[in-house]
Amino acid sequence: MDDGPLDSNVVRIHLQYVSTTEPIGRITIMIRPPPMRLLRCHLHVFPQPPTPHLARLPHLYHPSYPIFSKPLSYPTHSRHASTTPPTTADASSLVIRLKNFFLGTTISLALLFGYLYITDVRAGIHQWAVVPSLRWIYDDAEEAHEVGTASLKGLYKWGLHPRERGNVPQNLEVEVFGHTLSNPIGTSAGIDKHAEIPDPLFALGPSIIEIGGATPYPQDGNPKPRVFRLPSQKALINRYGLNSEGADSVAMRLRQRVREYAYANGFGIDEEAEQSVLDGEAGVPGGSLKSGSLMAVQVAKNKFTSDEDIEAVKADYVYCVEALARYADIIVVNVSSPNQPGLRELQKVEPLTDILTAVVEAAKKAKKRVKPAVMVKVSPDEDGEEQVRGICDAVWESGVDGVIVGNTTKRRDDLLPAGYNLPSREAAVLFEQGGYSGPHLFERTVALTRRYRELLDEGMERRPKEPASTTANDAAPREDPNTDVSSRIQSTIERDVKNLKPDTPEAHAESNSQPLIQIPPRNNPFSSKQPSSTSASSADTHSNPSPPLTQPDHSKKPPTRKVIFATGGIENGKQALEVLEAGASVAQVYTALVYSGVGTIARMKDEMREEMKRRKKKPKDS
Repeated sequence: MDDGPLDSNVVRIHLQYVSTTEPIGRITIMIRPPPMRLLRCHLHVFPQPPTPHLARLPHLYHPSYPIFSKPLSYPTHSRHASTTPPTTADASSLVIRLKNFFLGTTISLALLFGYLYITDVRAGIHQWAVVPSLRWIYDDAEEAHEVGTASLKGLYKWGLHPRERGNVPQNLEVEVFGHTLSNPIGTSAGIDKHAEIPDPLFALGPSIIEIGGATPYPQDGNPKPRVFRLPSQKALINRYGLNSEGADSVAMRLRQRVREYAYANGFGIDEEAEQSVLDGEAGVPGGSLKSGSLMAVQVAKNKFTSDEDIEAVKADYVYCVEALARYADIIVVNVSSPNQPGLRELQKVEPLTDILTAVVEAAKKAKKRVKPAVMVKVSPDEDGEEQVRGICDAVWESGVDGVIVGNTTKRRDDLLPAGYNLPSREAAVLFEQGGYSGPHLFERTVALTRRYRELLDEGMERRPKEPASTTANDAAPREDPNTDVSSRIQSTIERDVKNLKPDTPEAHAESNSQPLIQIPPRNNPFSSKQPSSTSASSADTHSNPSPPLTQPDHSKKPPTRKVIFATGGIENGKQALEVLEAGASVAQVYTALVYSGVGTIARMKDEMREEMKRRKKKPKDS
């Protein structure tokens, strides 16, 4: 088929269909090379006699079918040459690239600053958005608490947890149990009952966190609902009933935490590495694993353990101490929870002394170089003179290192300002059974802290000073250090002369095998020889040896001042300073953290610094 002359650039393509040995048709396609453009397409069908194959397919072949040659219709699209100059196209491309660069940079910076803002505990979103949202979404306060705990745990895993940022001034340092703490703020027990988030809590800025309370066996606590809010008073009422997964479960989590720390710091991950970290070889306390911080673990008895069986109660506390003391810097003995029947009866002097003595002895056996300190947590409702004195006496008698003053209260009097009417819903909640915590406990906490400080210091003054121990028999007469050396030598010679045997033939015969007793060189100031302790002791072979010079026994220390932590109603820096001035070393918070969010502790420390600056400037202004 001839369609006229074609351009030299046109390509003609023939496709021929063949059935068995004979061709049955052909397709002719003509295209122009780049840009590719379809010019023409023809289909040619050749006349063929019926074949056996086509006879079986009459719909494909029939003698009456015409033979045709027809161009196929195909829409053609042409690309027109650009009329834009090359310089203009390049400029347009550069503008687009700059736009993309600035857009990507803006998004990156927004994400970076968003990350820095969200993960800063001082960000207002935590107090004014996160906390109200949790209260609005979760009507049950315990459920909201669990969601918050799970969120902190998950965010910490990915490094997105809130933390205290910036160069924190070190002007709030305090010394507690021989450790220098970065600040005097801590968290109370109940925030992290099962040791799930100790590190996220430390990131919020406290120097002390309290885990627990932990009981020997797991127990569910009281039926739900058991936590209630009073938002208008920023208060809580809870009757958890010491719900716990058990001391062994808490110990396993703390052990895993220590081993992960040991592995991350190059000690390994085996038992030896764990022991190295617990012994302080990493340069941090074995409990907190953080410089300038301590971790307390609270222990309690099981609900089903009879309060009248003191031996069984002691066994409960000792079991918890044996399981948890290795991983704690402080052991807290809880005998003041209002939500476990009969527990507060253990605050009487005799049972309390027995329990605390057993706990102290168990803590001394902890398998670590620095043994944990022991504190007892007392109730704010036990505020009578006789009760407070009895507890202080038990503290001194048992050897406990300190007292945590305050817990939730069962009392409901004087909790509201005069003439204030609670909303109807909160009025019903106020009389729910359980322990109340909130700002209205603050004045009581300060007064009780001051009272415990006075009585504990008074008890220290009453304690007899421990005499310096000696290695000689206590019945032996003591030497007067003011006696001159010549007199001491003369008395020693006279004593030895009395011990000499009579001058008899038998004595002369015995003297051939044993020399006469001589003055010990250590008592002879003119002797040039100063024998070692071994040779000196071997020279004392006579029946009445002279007592050595008195040497103090450094294992016995004079009474040290007991440490006080205060908790209850503390919600700002000024109040924290007040309890510290009343005699506490650390101010602990709980309810304030629930209502004000993760930035509470950082704000309290800022407020403390501001108040301290204001007090320093006040005398100059006046």
